[in-house]
Amino acid sequence: MPENRPNILYIHSHDTGQFIQPYGYNVPTPNLQRLAESGVLFRNSFTANPTCSPSRACLLTGQSPHNNGMLGLAHRGFSLYNYDHHLLHTLKKHGYAAYLSGVQHIANMYDVPWRTIGYDKKLDENHEDAHLKAADFLDSAPASPFFLSVGFAETHRGGEHPEGFHHDPDIPVPDERYVMPPPPFADTPETRRDMALFMQSAATLDRKMGVVFDALERSGLADNTLIVCTTDHGIAFPRMKCNLQDSGTKVMLIMKDGRDFKGGLVVDGMVNNIDIFPTLCDYLNIEPPEWLEGRSFLPLVRRQKDTVNDAVFFEINYHAAYEPLRAVRTQRWKYIRRFDPRLRPVLPNCDASPTKTQWLNAGWDAVSADDEMLYDLILDPNETNNLVSDPGHADVLTDMRERLTAWMRNTRDPLSDDGDMPLPASAICNARDDLHPSDDTLPTGTR
Repeated sequence: MPENRPNILYIHSHDTGQFIQPYGYNVPTPNLQRLAESGVLFRNSFTANPTCSPSRACLLTGQSPHNNGMLGLAHRGFSLYNYDHHLLHTLKKHGYAAYLSGVQHIANMYDVPWRTIGYDKKLDENHEDAHLKAADFLDSAPASPFFLSVGFAETHRGGEHPEGFHHDPDIPVPDERYVMPPPPFADTPETRRDMALFMQSAATLDRKMGVVFDALERSGLADNTLIVCTTDHGIAFPRMKCNLQDSGTKVMLIMKDGRDFKGGLVVDGMVNNIDIFPTLCDYLNIEPPEWLEGRSFLPLVRRQKDTVNDAVFFEINYHAAYEPLRAVRTQRWKYIRRFDPRLRPVLPNCDASPTKTQWLNAGWDAVSADDEMLYDLILDPNETNNLVSDPGHADVLTDMRERLTAWMRNTRDPLSDDGDMPLPASAICNARDDLHPSDDTLPTGTR
């Protein structure tokens, strides 16, 4: 790679999953559609952990949460074991300057998080204008190469918009009478309204991202900038965010530059967000750090291979509460294991919403949870028919169990051999005595 290294624009949203126009959903996002049509869209892109801070940490360190330390939310006391493992430090060794505009969510917001992480400068003072400040930066003819992170609160629920999601009030809510909620939700007035509010937030996100994309083109930097556009996990609805079904782990990933990631290519091979760091090393022709767990998917983009991962792995540890789960997915099969049989699904781990309320009123809180789940993703893409007890799938179950066990041991997962996940003293969780066997693992005030 010549000294004129490409810039990197890492632009990311909150809780969007794949519910945008380029993935075929009736969620108009024209700027993201244009990005996909000129770049590369990954249809089978996953997060290693479908919760907010851990997902971002996986992408930016190339490590699983149980190795990078981000076992739960940054504002609840969790942090990286080593912020030098953040991607920007590897880039800085090769001449990059690093800038942040908007959401970061991997360092405690009560510290000076951008300095904790290692950014050279924070561009905005208010997340609402992160897109404007990023555009101003791009228009200023910045010296190359740079790493620019632009993070958005959309499409997260709540905040200053308790009636729905973060959104621009100038953007109208779609007519909910003509909205179809996605599976697994019933088609009711409540769920139609809920999805319409999500679509308003997605339209806000698309408009803001479009401001940044336009500035990149206007500044003449587009051909020498790699765009990495993604999100952390599935949308904030029941059985999506904070769940290991595909509805929780599948995420949008669109990449574009003037060299490899172009032409409207659609990739079907499975990629995980821990693969992005090693892919960037491959793309920039720099030595990958020894701690990386993922692998480069550049051969998929260059059409040298159809697949680089025959399996991808996932985990959950903490969100609002302790809920240790692990999973492995192949093209055909998904295996999920719950590691504390005393725990039913932790309902606080799903954001409050009209859809969640509807489910609770219908008895969702009384539904039992299986300790192991095996799904056929071809015949049962919504993952509702658990095949663990089906003798006809015993060989598949054995294979998937062995894959997961091997991965956990190879990555030194603390849950291997019936271990337990650590809880830092500063963590604030809805933990209870019956969620942890030892009182000394719980911070004061949480028991």
